[in-house]
Amino acid sequence: MTDPSADYQENHDRFVREARASGLVWGLQSDNGWAVCESNEYEDTDVYPFWSTEAAARIHSSDDWAAYKPASLHLDLFIDTWLAGMDEDGVMVGTNWDAELMGLEVEPSDLADELMIDEYDDEDEDEDEDEEDGPDGGDHRRA
Repeated sequence: MTDPSADYQENHDRFVREARASGLVWGLQSDNGWAVCESNEYEDTDVYPFWSTEAAARIHSSDDWAAYKPASLHLDLFIDTWLAGMDEDGVMVGTNWDAELMGLEVEPSDLADELMIDEYDDEDEDEDEDEEDGPDGGDHRRA
């Protein structure tokens, strides 16, 4: 029997990769707002599920969420507005949940950090190796 948490982590990692590549995230929206559910991990906490593809979101547009349709958000808006607001509201984000609505529940600020990591930092550091220290002796490489 496989450990489901390993699958949840892979789904989360795929969410980050695919959202960064496409510049979009997908949630479920109805006339009454966005799909939200209770946390499986934290008492009195809501979770807003998001997926990295329209097809993955559409799978969940049934049963209790039949009135909801996949809707995309640009990644910049998602990071700057949605995740910041969700962090202030004390809610969690579900990333690429499976058909049973199971998966990781992550802090919005942690997800924002993951989505903004520059994968090319290592290349930039090699190019700027001789220029690391500025006039004040501090490290001025890009983060």
